[in-house]
Amino acid sequence: MKHGIYYAYWEQEWSADYVKYVHKVSDLGFDILEIGGTPLPDYSQDQIHELKAVSDTEGIELTVGYGPSAAHNVGNPLVQESALEWYRRLFDVMEQLGSTCIGGALYSYWPVDFGKPLNKAEDWKRAVDGIQKLSELAKPHNIQLNLECLNRFENYLLNTAQEGVQFVKEVDCDNVGVMLDTFHMNIEETSISSAIRTAGSLLGHFHTGECNRMVPGKGRMPWREIGNALKDIGYQKRIVMEPFVNMGGQVGQDIKIWRPICGDLSEERLDLDAKESVAFQRFMLD
Repeated sequence: MKHGIYYAYWEQEWSADYVKYVHKVSDLGFDILEIGGTPLPDYSQDQIHELKAVSDTEGIELTVGYGPSAAHNVGNPLVQESALEWYRRLFDVMEQLGSTCIGGALYSYWPVDFGKPLNKAEDWKRAVDGIQKLSELAKPHNIQLNLECLNRFENYLLNTAQEGVQFVKEVDCDNVGVMLDTFHMNIEETSISSAIRTAGSLLGHFHTGECNRMVPGKGRMPWREIGNALKDIGYQKRIVMEPFVNMGGQVGQDIKIWRPICGDLSEERLDLDAKESVAFQRFMLD
């Protein structure tokens, strides 16, 4: 199993100097750096080559996380064509970076505007169509689409593992899987371990984090139970922690971080917490 961390743990915006974080996560004992998809389609060839060279040298795999803006909602017929064109550019850059895994609410947009009228049944149908088209774009680049089940306060289409499985089966594309996140499962699922077993072989990507958004090991998640469920389904892919502890910026606003989640937010303290957490996660989940 490979273990990673999302770059935004240290950041307040949805883009950053990813080269810096490749070096950092390598030093801290990770195998993967999950980077944000937002800036990638506009990367120059020099930026692509530098990031690829550094990740190769450090032996760090790059995965991509993306919460689509409303303009990139492939389930909205009004913007689908332009959204797919944006994803074409993203997938081209991902291929050049050697990145084959993207996860997030790719079937919708994020954060959802709950002030607008919602029709889950109709939006579900349109989202299935959009993901089928997105799947075809991803296939030539050998990219797996992992559809994240989010809690009810962030999305309304896929909230549970059962819904994720149903949706992926309707899409019926071999490069589309379910993505689960312990933070969201803690809100939506009756049993986290049962949810993992429900996803089974369709589980394509897995995010970890505590119910308080801190790194694994600093909350009350049932990590042994989670590890046993992952073993039961034979999951041997990627586990990426996605902690958010720092208020401020677009990240803090979108994630709803209204206070410093941990007392010491110095880079040294965050680094130490991440280093200890990946060792804890390997022990509990491998």
